Amino acid sequence: MNVRRFRILPRWVRSQALTLLSCLMIALPAAAADPLAEHNSASSTGNSAQTSTALSPANELDALSNANLIPPDSRFKRKLTAKDYQHQIDAARLLRHSLDRAGAARLLVKLLESELPAEFRRAALFEMALVAQEEKQYSRAQQILAQYLQLYPQDPTVPEVLLRQGLIFRQMGAFNTAIAKFYAVMNSALGLKPEQFDYYQRLVLLAQTEIADTYYLQGKFTDAADFFSRLLKQNSPSLNRPQVHFKLIRCLSGLGRHTEVVTQCDAFFEQNPDAGELPELRFLCASSLKQLGRLSEALRHVLKLLESQEGATNPESWLYWQQRAGNDIANQLYLEGDYLNALEIYNHLAGLSTDAAWQLPVWYQTGLIYERLLQPRKAVEKFDAVLAREKEAVAAGAAPSLKTVIEMARWRKDQITWQGRTEVAVQALRLSPVLSAATNTPHHAKP
Repeated sequence: MNVRRFRILPRWVRSQALTLLSCLMIALPAAAADPLAEHNSASSTGNSAQTSTALSPANELDALSNANLIPPDSRFKRKLTAKDYQHQIDAARLLRHSLDRAGAARLLVKLLESELPAEFRRAALFEMALVAQEEKQYSRAQQILAQYLQLYPQDPTVPEVLLRQGLIFRQMGAFNTAIAKFYAVMNSALGLKPEQFDYYQRLVLLAQTEIADTYYLQGKFTDAADFFSRLLKQNSPSLNRPQVHFKLIRCLSGLGRHTEVVTQCDAFFEQNPDAGELPELRFLCASSLKQLGRLSEALRHVLKLLESQEGATNPESWLYWQQRAGNDIANQLYLEGDYLNALEIYNHLAGLSTDAAWQLPVWYQTGLIYERLLQPRKAVEKFDAVLAREKEAVAAGAAPSLKTVIEMARWRKDQITWQGRTEVAVQALRLSPVLSAATNTPHHAKP
């Protein structure tokens, strides 16, 4: 029936109908021949997009991006693994150690904004607090650590977080709050498991030393000395006994307990003959001996200090304490009229440094001693030595005090020279009347 109808159509219509029918016959098989192939094609397209993203060696946080492109669909993003999170935290720590704290903060903030597992969120929070502390953003660091304690109140790391809070409070000048935190460390550490005993023991020792240091920094030497003494009674191998002993002696010196200073110094010298704190303790011991009126012993310690710089691990520190101790004791001996011992120390001091700012005042003092010992020629030699370096001192930009020393040396030299000429003139005047009497006696003629 259709054919009959087709046959009665006009010829121009029949040609167009055939063309349309052929197009439909070609298109339909291509579109509906295999529905499964269509599904596989769409699936493969999605998989290829996912594969292209997954092939990148970078994780999601490091993926390439550009403002001109729309970010890829989150369905195709590769999920981050524990290893990826750890790498990001390690990278932030490395940036902090390399002093790129801003970069570390950006990386950590991006991490914390993502859905981090609890263990990595805890590590990222802790690292963020360290970044803020090193940036001297102490309030922000305290907020982060407080959030840490709120989120993980039963975590074994709580005692250490409390200790770090105490250190930050001390940096902020809140000493009482810092000490309270250090005590909280000892209380919280009691709840640690037996297998964490070494960790607990070290934390408690750290808290005790920080309490002592906090009192020490405040100048509360009585409390600090008490804590340092307690620490020295412990037998922990982790304790730096020379350092604790050194701080104890400093506290005793600050309290003016000179007899104890001398006793503790003698014990320190015997137990730690090569310690780096030795020069300062020699000075403290000599100063206490001087206060106790034992000048001969003080002189012995100073001379030992002046002669024992060989092999010093910190030459600058040795030089400083040699100059300070020697100058202090020598000046005291000079004022007390012990010129020979003062001269011995000044001669040692002159050889410590060739710097004009140091050597010229020492030479001047030596010249004064020679004057007191009635040796004007040697005194003038020392004053001449000072004046010989005047041009050098002025060229180096001498301080006003050094210029004053030079002027005083010139005046002392002129004074000694004038005094010498005066004495010669006076001696001549003393002799002249005798000569006049001998030569000008009138001779009377005999009657």
